[in-house]
Amino acid sequence: MAEEGKTEVKSVSSLKKGSNVVMDGIACRVTDISVSRPGKHGHAKVRLEAVGILDGKKRQTIMPGHDNIEVPIIEKKNAQVLSITDNTANVMDMESYETFDLEIPEELKGQVVEGCTVLYWILLDAKVMKQVKSQ
Repeated sequence: MAEEGKTEVKSVSSLKKGSNVVMDGIACRVTDISVSRPGKHGHAKVRLEAVGILDGKKRQTIMPGHDNIEVPIIEKKNAQVLSITDNTANVMDMESYETFDLEIPEELKGQVVEGCTVLYWILLDAKVMKQVKSQ
């Protein structure tokens, strides 16, 4: 079982569009990746463009192709909705029976009701509701 906030290290050259990376301490999804040709004495450079999974902000970085980058380990879990207050659902994890609050994303408003099961992700110490599983 992965610990909360866990990451692993991967080679930058192994990343593809849609991969998840950690940039500036934020979990991001790669939207564009380009590799420049190595120069006479240099190494190939990789230019990564990514969007924050939680905040939606664009970030970019350029690094040598042989460097490593942190990749967040995303843990996917189910929880039952106990109660709803405004944009927040109080949920109980289906395995650990731990209760906590999750913000209801804009696209799931109206679908999240008391008693339904939701899928949530744990990434870099943040818990994010991703989808409604059943009503």
